[in-house]
Amino acid sequence: MPPWTSPDPLWEAVVAERARLLADLEHLTPDQWATPSMCGRWSVEDVVAHLTAAASTGRWAWVRSIVGARFDPDVHNDRRLAEHRGPTPDRTLDAFRQAVPSRVAAIGDVWAWLGEVVVHSADVREPLGITTVPAPAAVEAVAAGYARRDFAVRSRTVARGLALVADDGGFRTGDGPVVRGTTLDLVLAMAGRPAAVGRLTGDGVPELAARVTGAVAAGDPPRGA
Repeated sequence: MPPWTSPDPLWEAVVAERARLLADLEHLTPDQWATPSMCGRWSVEDVVAHLTAAASTGRWAWVRSIVGARFDPDVHNDRRLAEHRGPTPDRTLDAFRQAVPSRVAAIGDVWAWLGEVVVHSADVREPLGITTVPAPAAVEAVAAGYARRDFAVRSRTVARGLALVADDGGFRTGDGPVVRGTTLDLVLAMAGRPAAVGRLTGDGVPELAARVTGAVAAGDPPRGA
């Protein structure tokens, strides 16, 4: 994994993953754009608009938005979706294309924005049957960040008291019942995606599944990560 000693390598990874997703989106049909994503109630087009919003909303704009939404993240996200979703999927894609090189962020923890792209790319790709995968080093950086702290999802809370072990790389964190799988599936599970939990193995999976079910019931995935 690259030495993430400064924000620059992380931003380069963010841009690379956005570009990787953009390439997957270039030839979607209207029906594909309307496909339900793995992110709660959002369609594929909604997820892409959300990624554009995340790449276009700086700290003070985010503060104004969340205060204006009375600290309701669903209202905040719905307003940003309305702002960045175009009248047609092509326009939504154009806006995302313009956002690919952006280094705008509401907070300075760049790994969190890398997590947004990695997780939401999977939210789009899996329902569409797209097999593109993110760079392993980028996924491992997100896994380490998600295990370290809660951000837009309760990733650290979901993982607490479990030993998460990647079978495709060097990521390992925690103590307790073991949960084993690919680094990407561990990331998606920490982000509250039940489909990924079903691909994991180990005696810690039942506990993890119960936590993810609870997170989904609390509304985590539609809140933006």
